[in-house]
Amino acid sequence: MSLSNLQAIGRLQPQVPDPAGMAKLLQAARQNLSDAYVEQISNGNRFDAAYKCILQCAMLGLWAHGWRTSTSQPGHHQTAIQTLDQTMRVPKADLITLDALRRQRNVSDYEGEPVTDATLYACLQAAEKLLHHTVDWLRTHHPDWALE
Repeated sequence: MSLSNLQAIGRLQPQVPDPAGMAKLLQAARQNLSDAYVEQISNGNRFDAAYKCILQCAMLGLWAHGWRTSTSQPGHHQTAIQTLDQTMRVPKADLITLDALRRQRNVSDYEGEPVTDATLYACLQAAEKLLHHTVDWLRTHHPDWALE
């Protein structure tokens, strides 16, 4: 579904790109990924930090295009992740992985399912890959924003 269609059904709202705010969000994504590698905390908390990095990258993609998710609507995480192919040209195969991690996050958060080492590793890898993709995409498409 296109971004304008998502706005029409209330899933997205306009948000003017703000390079200073986006720089803070990018730094928060980096910090969350760094925190996710702290081995002294539980797999669940590490997974949450890596997932948060993924979500923040997805939000950056939307924000760069003048959108944000409607957080009052259910499914705003799903909307953010599933628009990555439109906002930052993330490959469909990566979207499938990211959406599976979103579902795992729901199972962990709402049903108490423990996060396995394999799931944590998959989330760390996906978050790192998406963060690098986000930085590269922003550098290429908005070099004047100085988000570093």
